[in-house]
Amino acid sequence: MEYMNNFTNFISDPLIMQIFIAILETFELILIPGFFAILLGGLLGLILFMLRPDQLFYPNSSSKLYFYKFLDFIVNTGRSLPFIILMIAILPFTRFIAGTTIGTLAACVPLTVAAVPFMARIVENACLNVSHGVIEAANSMGASTKQILWYVILPESRINIINGIGIMLIALVGYSSMAGTLAGGGLGALAFNYGYQRFDNKIILITVLLILLIVQILQYMTNYLCKYYSHK
Repeated sequence: MEYMNNFTNFISDPLIMQIFIAILETFELILIPGFFAILLGGLLGLILFMLRPDQLFYPNSSSKLYFYKFLDFIVNTGRSLPFIILMIAILPFTRFIAGTTIGTLAACVPLTVAAVPFMARIVENACLNVSHGVIEAANSMGASTKQILWYVILPESRINIINGIGIMLIALVGYSSMAGTLAGGGLGALAFNYGYQRFDNKIILITVLLILLIVQILQYMTNYLCKYYSHK
C-alpha cells in the first residue's frame, strides 16, 4: 500500500505531469508533420523524379523543363530557410490553417512546411539511385508509368526511402524543440519555460535525455525496418 501511495504521489507531481504532457506533445509534433511530409513530400519527390530531363517517362519539352525548374526552386527554397525564420515568416498562413499561432497544433503547420521539401528531395534522390537500365528494361517491355513506379522504382528504392524517413523524423525532433521556444509546446517548451527561464538545470538535463531517447528509438526503428526489407 505504501508503494502505491508513493507511486500516486509521484505521478501527481505537477512537474512529472508537465514532463509527461511535453512528451506526448513532442510525439504529436513529430508524427503529424511526419505523416503529411511522407504523403505530400513523397508525391512531390516522385513528380520531380519523373519530370527530370534525363528520365523516360514524358517527352522532353520546354513546358516540362520549366515545370521541373519551378518545383525544384520551391523545394530548394523550402530547404534553405532556417526553421525559426520559416516559422515566423508563415505566421499568417499558420493562423489561416490552425486558427491560432501558438500551441502544438499551430506548430505542426510550419513543421509540415519544413518537412515536405526535405522529404521530397530524399525521395527524388532515392529514386535516382535506381539503375537506369532497369527502368529502360521495364519501359521496353511495355510497362506503364504507374507500373514502373509501383513495381520497379519504389521497391528498388524503398531502403533509401526508409532511411530518409528516419532522417526526416529525427530532424523533426530538432525542429519541434525550436518550435517550443515560440510557444509550440513539447519538450522544447518545457526546457525553455521551466529550465532556461527558471534557471533549472535539472529540467534541461531531463529534456536532453528524453530527446536523446526519442532519437534513439526512431533510429532503432529505422534500422530495423531497413534490415527487414533488405531480406525480402
